[in-house]
Amino acid sequence: QVQLVESGGGSVQTGGSLRLSCAASGYTLSSGSMGWFRQGPGKEREGVAGIGRGGTTRYADSVKGRFTISKDNAENTLYLQMNSLKPEDSALYYCAAGENRLIASLLVPQKYAYWGRGTQVTVSS
Repeated sequence: QVQLVESGGGSVQTGGSLRLSCAASGYTLSSGSMGWFRQGPGKEREGVAGIGRGGTTRYADSVKGRFTISKDNAENTLYLQMNSLKPEDSALYYCAAGENRLIASLLVPQKYAYWGRGTQVTVSS
C-alpha cells in the first residue's frame, strides 16, 4: 500500500522560507515521477514543481527561482525548499507520485496516482 506523508508546513511572514518533506512508503521514488501541488481556498489544485525519474525538474512560472524540488532516493523522501515566500503561496500543499514519463506532464495532477493528505502553508504579509 502506497503512503505519502507530508510535513514541514507552517506559518511564516513574507520573505520567509520553509522546507516541505514527503516521506514515501510502498513506493520507490526512483521508479517514477513525483510532484508538489497546492490548493488554496476556493481554487483548483495546481502543480508547483515536479521531478522525473531521472531528476529532470519542472516548475510553475509563479515559483521559478524561489522553490526547489529535490529527492533523496536512499531516504525515499521528496523535498520542496520554498524561499522568498509570498502571501499568494498560502495553500494546502500535497505531494504526489505516479508513473508518468513525460516531462510535460509533471505538473498535471491527473497524471498522478498516489497522493498525500497535505500540509498547510500560511504566509502572512
